[in-house]
Amino acid sequence: MSLDASSAPSQASASAPQAWASEQQPAQPSEALWQHWQNLKQAQPGLRARDAAEQLAVSEAELLACHPQSLRLDEDWGTLITDLRAVGPVMALTRNHAAVIEKTGPFEEVSIYPEHGMGQVVGEAIDLRLFLRHWKSGFLLRETTDTGVRESLQFFDGNGTAVHKIYRVKATDTMAWEALIARHRWPQAPALQVASAPAAPPAVADADIDADGLRMAWEAMRNTHDVFGLLRRFQVERRQALRLVGSDLARCLAPNRYQTLLERVHEQGLPVMLFVGSPGCIQIHSGLIQKRLVTVGPWYNILDPDFNLHLRMEAIAESWLVRKPTDQGVVTSLECYDAAGALLLQCFGLRKGGESESPQWRALLDEIAYPEQA
Repeated sequence: MSLDASSAPSQASASAPQAWASEQQPAQPSEALWQHWQNLKQAQPGLRARDAAEQLAVSEAELLACHPQSLRLDEDWGTLITDLRAVGPVMALTRNHAAVIEKTGPFEEVSIYPEHGMGQVVGEAIDLRLFLRHWKSGFLLRETTDTGVRESLQFFDGNGTAVHKIYRVKATDTMAWEALIARHRWPQAPALQVASAPAAPPAVADADIDADGLRMAWEAMRNTHDVFGLLRRFQVERRQALRLVGSDLARCLAPNRYQTLLERVHEQGLPVMLFVGSPGCIQIHSGLIQKRLVTVGPWYNILDPDFNLHLRMEAIAESWLVRKPTDQGVVTSLECYDAAGALLLQCFGLRKGGESESPQWRALLDEIAYPEQA
């Protein structure tokens, strides 16, 4: 089970005062950009770097490059991730434009596959699937906040979109953290290069898709990961495939069904797996939703000890109930998409090893998908 390793970067705001970097040009640290960023933060207290970058028509990586308290990191991503095992607990954050997941804990089992440009971190708290071929720049950032100095490692793809962030916390081993920075700092780094995101290829029309063949291949899946090869084989987009395979395998639901699901999971004490992805990382929460579910502005939030999820509900255009056949039986999930068809978040019932899906989980999703029959 995994989320696609791609998501559309945010588009620049139409009201942005000035574009500070042009396509395919090196993004140099800029005093002017830094000053405009500070002015923007003063006018909009609490403004996040991602949103500031959008308003200034630059990438988030370019903002960090102009920050006087940022330091470039070398590009040996596999070694850096492996070295994080020594620093103890950190807060790991992965996001797209509508979903943010934050987990606090140590980096435990790390596996890097350089021949494939991939890696993974597997632990009780931090669970990541890394698409390192998309990682193009990294920074140490020291920020002065109302509560003190906050330090983080932030990584970006070739378009300057954040793929993953790691924050130092109180329990982080100070000496190990500083030693990691000393090993991976890159004081003579070349100028940051950013590129505009390529336009998405035109979608194949539904009428040109072998819908019967697609359904047969879907029914023949033996593992949830088989869906990626299936999409390539039939040259079909993910949400398009859901439309074509038949309503018994994929059913479109109202966008707010995701909020209903999270509330029911919390009430019933059902353990789940939540997947949030960026262009270069998928981060997973496995376990219960324990404490608080609260709406703040446009964001619906899970606020648990050592686990937060923030979901911008207005960005969800569709929720889909999806059934995938596997060797362990049918695996059922709820997926949410934005208006452009980007996958934002997935939720599965928690399964371990070769376990089958929980009947209670399946019954809950049926109740959400078919409320008239409940």
